[in-house]
Amino acid sequence: MRIDIITIFPEIFEGPFNHSIVKRAQEKGLVEIYLHQLRDYTSDKHHKVDDYAFSGGAGMVMMIEPVARVIEKLKSERAYDEIIYTSPDGELFDQPLANHLSTYENLIILCGHYKGIDERIREHFITKEISIGNYVLSGGELAAAVITDSLVRLLPGVLGNEVSALTDSFQNNLVSPPVYTRPRDFRGWKVPDILLSGNERLIEEWKFEQSVKRTQKRRPGLLEE
Repeated sequence: MRIDIITIFPEIFEGPFNHSIVKRAQEKGLVEIYLHQLRDYTSDKHHKVDDYAFSGGAGMVMMIEPVARVIEKLKSERAYDEIIYTSPDGELFDQPLANHLSTYENLIILCGHYKGIDERIREHFITKEISIGNYVLSGGELAAAVITDSLVRLLPGVLGNEVSALTDSFQNNLVSPPVYTRPRDFRGWKVPDILLSGNERLIEEWKFEQSVKRTQKRRPGLLEE
């Protein structure tokens, strides 16, 4: 998989992409992540990528010209499955969407900023808009990092145990069951006997029951879906 991220703050990604699972995935050659500084594609001598909105109003708007230039350059080099814009009013990002996007080969993610982007970018270049939640961030970089991390961990060979990703919360519209490790008894707080029984069928039944109960209590909306 290849992910191209268009941003005015590429340094924000140094932490998320240079550590842990995403770093190992890149080292293994399982994913390629490229950061593109949007300011490199503007014709403005001061490297501006924003301007005032026609009709006035507070806030600046990302200009169409630099965005068009970088997207058209990338598209001239390869075909992209989706060109994603991180936007508060986009489709809410969830596990099924992550599963779907993880099957693609090439993605572009445009990080939103300011009061938004020129609407013509959305009309002529963007194929999917994604929101990671019902709140507003200072920019789309954090959203792009969240989306990238979620996709990368689903790629075959990224996790040491590929079954791990398939048993994560939300994969079956349930949150994960409780988990325990050693010691078996800590201050009288004991691990449930069923988990020590060695009976795999009963253990799986227990885990499923606990997932349902925990989902009913903490995230009932998932069961309604």
